[in-house]
Amino acid sequence: MADNDLVVRTLRELVDALDRRVAHVERLGEARIAREAEGLRKEALHRIQELTAESSDREMREAERSGGVMTDDGGPPKKEA
Repeated sequence: MADNDLVVRTLRELVDALDRRVAHVERLGEARIAREAEGLRKEALHRIQELTAESSDREMREAERSGGVMTDDGGPPKKEA
């Protein structure tokens, strides 16, 4: 598993945990905790988006490179019909 995959999985677990959290507004400081939790959730989702976009771009580049290698049989280029 790539490092980015582990980070994405961990961030998703964090988002899931924050989504399950129930705010107890009667408790002192709970409003601040809820605001900070929402900010953390947004940051985690943004980072997940960045990491998955990077992974997707990398996979596309690798596929393009390997596609060229896989089709090269050493013979003259074939004309497509």
